[in-house]
Amino acid sequence: MRPLYEGVLEADIKSTAKLMRYIEEEDIRGIEELKKLYPYTGNSHVIGITGLPGSGKSSLINALIENFRSLGSTIGVIAVDPTSPFTGGSILGDRVRMQNHSEDKGVFIKSLPTKGWRGGISKVTSRMITVMDAMGKDVIIVETAGVGQTEVDIKKLVHTTIVVLVGGLGDSIQSIKAGILEIADIFVINKADKQNTEELESDIENLLNMTVTSDNYKSLWRPPVCLTDSINKNGIENLTNEIIKHKEFLKSDDSFKAYFKNKSNNDLKEMIIDYVTGLLLKKLENEDLYKALINDLINNKKDPYSIAQEILSHFLNYRISS
Repeated sequence: MRPLYEGVLEADIKSTAKLMRYIEEEDIRGIEELKKLYPYTGNSHVIGITGLPGSGKSSLINALIENFRSLGSTIGVIAVDPTSPFTGGSILGDRVRMQNHSEDKGVFIKSLPTKGWRGGISKVTSRMITVMDAMGKDVIIVETAGVGQTEVDIKKLVHTTIVVLVGGLGDSIQSIKAGILEIADIFVINKADKQNTEELESDIENLLNMTVTSDNYKSLWRPPVCLTDSINKNGIENLTNEIIKHKEFLKSDDSFKAYFKNKSNNDLKEMIIDYVTGLLLKKLENEDLYKALINDLINNKKDPYSIAQEILSHFLNYRISS
């Protein structure tokens, strides 16, 4: 039986799905296949789409898929859904919304639960991007879980970040202040037929005027504000054009290639954290000292900060200096 990575490089759906299952389950076989795929990556344009629940991110992606396909681009979609903190389950509804593309061999859609991971993404999102990149997808769209307006982690994983907003939700300024303004390469006001669209657009433009500075790259790229009605496909062509413009902007000063280096660095850090954490926790399980420290924590009300320092000092020979 041929290795899975060979099937992925040939865009074989079964091989790709099996490898993604390994990755999602954190099976070591997935890492071994990723090692083979990494040299073939760095070609896809990766787009992140974030925004509040109900802003229409999935329907917007559905419309973007159609538009990019009409241009001849192949598409990969990673749709992240929140995991229930009570049952551990996740409603992976994005496949339902995008099911009209299920028979299109040029489109591959993967739904992922967050499993409690931070920033509205999944722990394995970056690895899934690697697979779709090696698979040969021209465009990879990553949709965050939509759990709030602090989902800035997506910026580290993509070339182009799209923040989706919708009018009529009260104080529009408050909805876009906390971190989101800084990560947006493109703003989308979806459901543009709703009230307060003009007010929201004006607020965004005013905020951009106040925050764009000469030492910020956005002094060269000013995030456009696109009005869309994704259900009726209005404004989607204009949005697609802005996405392509941003890609060309990144290529003009080698930022497009720099993304791959940054992603590689982040992937390396994540793997080191995974390995070190796993090894340390495995070692701690059978250590009497660890059990004694836990007893101090629970029964003697010793603080967890001091205990953490003792653990690092004893097991990793690392002392935190004050």
